[in-house]
Amino acid sequence: MKKTLFFIALLMSFSGIAQEPAPSVSFWNKLKTHCGKAYEGKITEGGKEGDGFVGERLVMHVRSCEDKTIRIPFFVGEDKSRTWVLTLDENHHIKLKHDHRLPDGSEEEVTQYGGTSSNSGLPELQMFPADTETAALIPQAATNVWWITIDENEFSYNLRRIGSDRVFTVVFDLTKEVDSPGAPW
Repeated sequence: MKKTLFFIALLMSFSGIAQEPAPSVSFWNKLKTHCGKAYEGKITEGGKEGDGFVGERLVMHVRSCEDKTIRIPFFVGEDKSRTWVLTLDENHHIKLKHDHRLPDGSEEEVTQYGGTSSNSGLPELQMFPADTETAALIPQAATNVWWITIDENEFSYNLRRIGSDRVFTVVFDLTKEVDSPGAPW
């Protein structure tokens, strides 16, 4: 009887041990801690004069955090047309889509492109290779890989087009919250 009680107590103690969340879930939860906050960023790689980004104020706003969807408008100067939409699926993969809107709120012709993480990534890094919808919509972007990093100090959004010199990185300082430029589009 004592052995049985001991084993029951032992099993109960093990059942209380929490499993570590998947790295993608840790990433997701870390990002959600910034919900409602906005941060200013700067281009650290790939900016070129006249590209529409260089010389503009860059602000990301973690505007909306639902259980399975996070929306992050990315403001470039007065341009409020871009939103990064992250979606967490039941297998702990994260999808990144680029939602581009016209000033009236309707979708631009080139929108909803991106990719889904192919593995669980790391708690501070998620990678998104271009999906088939992106390749059909923007053939030259078929080899795009986007990735996002986050730690206690910085959030970075990155793009690399494999097989070309196309690269873009913008880094946001998470230690200095700024006012949001308002609602996108």
